[in-house]
Amino acid sequence: MQKPKHINELFQGGSRRLTDLKCRTEQRSAVLTHVCAALPEKLAERVLSAGLEQGQLTLGVGSAAWASRLRYATDILRAGVGESMGVEIQSVRIKVVSPAPKPSAGV
Repeated sequence: MQKPKHINELFQGGSRRLTDLKCRTEQRSAVLTHVCAALPEKLAERVLSAGLEQGQLTLGVGSAAWASRLRYATDILRAGVGESMGVEIQSVRIKVVSPAPKPSAGV
């Protein structure tokens, strides 16, 4: 049996799939940062995920109520995020997603 490797070792090892995953995660994190900067603070706090692919900005929020409120800000998002990232956003898609589980203490 092989000794388990730390996740950082796997990313540095050059595995194509892990490198692609790391790159995509970093891109999505950058998009989320731009989205949160373009929105009012209360609304930005409710955006759980963001991605940009082929001109479509996809956002994940934790409830239908926040998704509805966010729909009123799509023009702000298209303009603000598009300008700050230097891309044209043709559409905005908003989905209700489950929040990531919080790590439990002592595990």
